Order: sequence, then structure tokens, then C-alpha cells
Amino acid sequence: MHFTFRQLQIFESVARWLSYSRASEELHLTQPAVSMQIRQLEDFVGLPLFEQMGKRVFLTHAGEELYQHARVIARQMKDAKEAMESLREGMSGRLDIAIISTAKYFAPALLSRFCELYPAVQLKLSVSNREGIVRQLQHNEVDLVIMGQPPEEMGVVMESFARNAHIIVVHPLHRLAGRAQVAVEELMQEAFLMREKGSGTRQLLERFLLAHGIEVQPRMEMSSNETIKQAVIAGMGIAFLSEHTVTLELQTGRLKSLPVCGLPIERDWTLVHHRDKRLSPVARAFKSFLLEQAPIMLVRGS
Repeated sequence: MHFTFRQLQIFESVARWLSYSRASEELHLTQPAVSMQIRQLEDFVGLPLFEQMGKRVFLTHAGEELYQHARVIARQMKDAKEAMESLREGMSGRLDIAIISTAKYFAPALLSRFCELYPAVQLKLSVSNREGIVRQLQHNEVDLVIMGQPPEEMGVVMESFARNAHIIVVHPLHRLAGRAQVAVEELMQEAFLMREKGSGTRQLLERFLLAHGIEVQPRMEMSSNETIKQAVIAGMGIAFLSEHTVTLELQTGRLKSLPVCGLPIERDWTLVHHRDKRLSPVARAFKSFLLEQAPIMLVRGS
């Protein structure tokens, strides 16, 4: 097939937006020019790539197959462009990073320090739960990911850079707050405030409780660690959170760590990227920076 990269680029834009008009705006082309390039690409492929029903555009089966390849090629071209720019202009370019929501309590300080060292780098940061992070890795939407437990079902490269302790926190006046030790079984009647399904923190708690033969139903599910903290402070229940999430509240006495047998659960913070990902010079620089500086900065800030 002798189609051009420009035609593939136009196809990728139309397929991503499922709109000829949106693609023409993004690529600064007229809509007839976009339509003509798509028709030529379909002639080269020998199969229809789109079908239109009314005003809606849909990918055909052939279009879906080509779209998966087009996304990979578009990303590789972007990586190549950034690598050439970095080599030509010094350490510059764009870095797409995704972090698990719990990491937002320490990641900004690390990113700020990195930007001080490399002011020409443009950062794009997204925050998501574990399911969202795994999806971004699968679709090659980010360069690097900061998360807790890496996905076992995917081929990834991971580097541990800091410890991540998980604890149960309660209101300072909670009936168990003054105890020297709390048995896991005593938690059966407690009102748990939990993250949403798909959260790595929730999965870790559920595995811990099931190992002790305990299954609890959350009193409330929340998608925000901050909301959970405020609910515990208000006396609505207890919560299982990363210690990095509640450092300030523990120091000021607004929350208390519960000394439950078997806790804290120690996990690692990891930097992750897809096994087949070719890291740009900027991404490699950030990886080196994080592995060297994060252990120092996190201990200092704790």
C-alpha cells in the first residue's frame, strides 16, 4: 500500500474525533481536502474505513484495525520529533506523565524540582485511578506512570523509588483510637469509607481483610482521597489510605493512625512504562532524576 504519512495522519485525526469537521480544524485543512485524502486512502487500502449514518461517523472493522496502527505510528513520529528537538536544542520537548491519584500528595514537588533543572521541558500531567492508569499504558497515551502496584497482565518496565505505607485512620476520639493494639476482627463492625471500585488502595484493603476472613461493605464510596479524609475527620467512619495522603492530618492531630495487627502494609512507589516504549531523552532524564531524588525528597518531606 502506497499511502502517505500525511494521509495516515489525517485518517488518525478523523478516527479519533469521528468527525471530518473537527479533524479539519485540528489539521488546519478544509473539510473537502480531508474528505479527498480519506477517499484516496480508502482506494489504496481497497476497503471502506468509515461509514456515515445521518450526521454521525463510524469506523468500519477495517477502519478500527488501521486506527490501532495509526495511533502507534503517530506516537512514534511524535517521539522521533521530540528526540530530534532535544538533540538539536538541548534538553527540551514534552513529557506526558500520568500519576495514580494518591501520588498527587508528593508528585507535584518532584515535578517542580525537575522543571527547575530543565526549564525548557513542557510537562503534561494527568491524574487517574488504577484502571485509568492501566488504560493509558495500554493505549500508549503517556510516556511514564507513577503508581503503586504495576499491572501484572501487561509487559511493563518498572523501577521502585520509595516506600508506600498504607494505614487505617480514624477520628482522634474514635473508640479504638487510644488502644495500643487492635485486632483485625475488631474492624468487622466499623463503617468503612472506601475508594471507588478499580482503585488500587481499595483492592489492597479488600485483599488484606479477606486474608483474615473478613468481608465488609463500605458505608460510602468516594473517588477522592481528600473527600475520604474530610469524612473521617467529620466522624463518618474509618478509612484505609496511603500514609503519604494523611501526613499533615496526622501531624496536626486531626486524624489518628489505628495500630491494627498486620498494618501498615508496605508497598513500593514505582515508575512504570510499557516494555516496548522508546523513551525520549526528556523521559530518560526524568527517570534518572526520579530514581535519584525521590527517595531523598520524600524522606525529607515526611
